[in-house]
Amino acid sequence: MTISEPAGRHTALREADAEANRQLTTLDGWRTFTAGPPEPPVLLPPVKFGKLSPAERVLYDEDRLDHHARMLVVATSFVEKTVVCGRRLVLLNRHAISARRGLMVSGLPSTGKTSAITQLGLAHELLDRARHPNVADRIPVLYITVPPAATARMVAAEFARFLGLPVRPRSNMTDIIEAVVGVCTDTRTGLVLVDEIHNVSQVTRSGAEVSDTLKYFSERIPATFVYAGIGLETSELLAGTRGAQIAGRFTLVPTRPFPYGSEWKGLVATMEKTLLLHDHPPGSLIKLDRYLHNRAGGMIGALSHAIRGAAIDAILGGTERVTKEGIDAIPLDHAAESAVAPLKKAARR
Repeated sequence: MTISEPAGRHTALREADAEANRQLTTLDGWRTFTAGPPEPPVLLPPVKFGKLSPAERVLYDEDRLDHHARMLVVATSFVEKTVVCGRRLVLLNRHAISARRGLMVSGLPSTGKTSAITQLGLAHELLDRARHPNVADRIPVLYITVPPAATARMVAAEFARFLGLPVRPRSNMTDIIEAVVGVCTDTRTGLVLVDEIHNVSQVTRSGAEVSDTLKYFSERIPATFVYAGIGLETSELLAGTRGAQIAGRFTLVPTRPFPYGSEWKGLVATMEKTLLLHDHPPGSLIKLDRYLHNRAGGMIGALSHAIRGAAIDAILGGTERVTKEGIDAIPLDHAAESAVAPLKKAARR
């Protein structure tokens, strides 16, 4: 193995790449996401691994750490259902002049809502590129997140920020909206993804104004709107007359924790295949699939976090394998920890 670039430059490139992947709410970040993840590093044979110099070992391990830090998107039944429902609505809305129908993706945290809608966006983007090759000025997908305690101006500014449009302190709402609508119309935006929509409450004045702004955007931009958020079925997003309008126009796709079964076992097997460790016995995580279900509370986000975190610890600690003890040592989100607490308590009795 030959290292051809300085460690500083290598690290800077990695950090820039990771930052771009995180910023889905900008056009450059979204395009980085749609370009696909980089090829995973090659796991060296034991002989070559043992011959690495200290400097080469640092860079080799850094590549593997970066690989395990990336969130793996698995084509679960929920992701597939979201993509199919979203694609159907895009087609049904193709010739609609008004009252376009939308999609709501709802569920608990860590159940894969953002992954599902971004995969829908990715599918739409790739299909648009295939239908319009070599056309660089199209923006098929727009993705924003609703800030906490959002105002209508803040949400309009999020649309503008994704498109790279300047929002000056003196810019009024009409100017921002007209600029966004103009760009989206010119660039043939066909899908608008609005994440963290549970931050909108119809029972507050600012929340109602945000709802009206989103509705106005949906009427002016010839696109299918997709909302994703926590517990939308019972949230204040659907309260009152405005909420009733949303409920009457949006199809709901709910997500829940995965039950223990064949799909869960498949998720564990898929994630285990992505591990790049030198002393990890193949299939050892599959044997722990029921424990992993209890540990993660059936949440795919918690499962991914636990396995990737344990893999990172295995590289840093030199064990080069993911074990039950290693996964136990990874602190998970409060929801997952709360779900497993009664099981731990029962096991101590």
